[in-house]
Amino acid sequence: MILMEVFVSTASHSLKYFYTAVTAGIDFPEFTTVGLVDDEPFTYYDSNMKKEIPKTEWIKKNVREDYWDLNTQASLSAQQTFNDSIGILMKRFNQTQGVHTVQYMYGCEWDDETGNTTGLDQYGYDGEDFITLDMETWRYIAPGHRGLLSALKWNNYPGELEYEKRYLNQECFDWLKKYLSYGKSTLERRVKPEVSLLQKDTSSPVTCHVTGFYPRAVMVTWKRDGQDLDVDVELGETVPNGDGTFQTTSHLHVKPEDWKRNRYTCTVHHKSLEDDIILPVTEENIKSNKDPESENSMGIIIGCVLGALLLIIAVIAVVLWKKRTSGYGRSNSEYFSHPLLNAINVIIIQYRYPEFRL
Repeated sequence: MILMEVFVSTASHSLKYFYTAVTAGIDFPEFTTVGLVDDEPFTYYDSNMKKEIPKTEWIKKNVREDYWDLNTQASLSAQQTFNDSIGILMKRFNQTQGVHTVQYMYGCEWDDETGNTTGLDQYGYDGEDFITLDMETWRYIAPGHRGLLSALKWNNYPGELEYEKRYLNQECFDWLKKYLSYGKSTLERRVKPEVSLLQKDTSSPVTCHVTGFYPRAVMVTWKRDGQDLDVDVELGETVPNGDGTFQTTSHLHVKPEDWKRNRYTCTVHHKSLEDDIILPVTEENIKSNKDPESENSMGIIIGCVLGALLLIIAVIAVVLWKKRTSGYGRSNSEYFSHPLLNAINVIIIQYRYPEFRL
């Protein structure tokens, strides 16, 4: 369950990789990978173009061409592994048709203020949690019965688990700090949010729409007569715009006579702001969908999202799976001293040894 009065992301910095495989026959790549630093995509691959490409200038300027060659080979290997996994799971669950997905997310989060670190490693199947690596016991666990067989199988490979532990406890953070140094001017920028109150009609919830901000972490809260409100509110997902910034929403579910009688406010807290943005819920401040200004602003938002559709779909797919972030794939390090060592290493292991497939 999502709490209403918390930061969308408590980590100051993060490095995450998301892999998604889908069954063939739909108008979407069968396999995609996205790498993100501080939730900003910096690498991308899909099975249509069969090439790993940079998504930011800072990574393009700071790595050599063999970086992309190596990652392309890793993604090609992962593509085969994950496509095979879909077939294995469909057979295991007696599924003969339909659209099915395997997703994987791994990486790390680091709070540079407290020093707290967290590793991430989990799989999803058909939009639900499948297996997760427990960071305390270093064993794979299955949230539901469908992932039990895969968890039991993978827990029989202590060498692989030890490698995961080393990567998630140390190497991931080393590379995160390296990437942060590469993209310091971009990743440490501060972009102020624009905040609007929107309502479809007089009986609809009032939406506090926050857009155009960077970094991703933001706090959106509601107050009634100066007191924090933790009921009748619904926090939406934070999703990327097409321009490197983010947007989110929070909905106030009270009747018009209530917010007209009491003093409700939407408060936005973000690193870019010296003072919080506070918008009182009044008829004057609420924009209707019928307002030209509101329609124009929403058109810009939609246009930004559509401008990077494939990339954003790959990221949003994870958000929809885990209600915050969740995901996909793996890689290699035994053979190369390289930023994506874990991803490449595990992919090659899985590619060579079928028992590592789901």
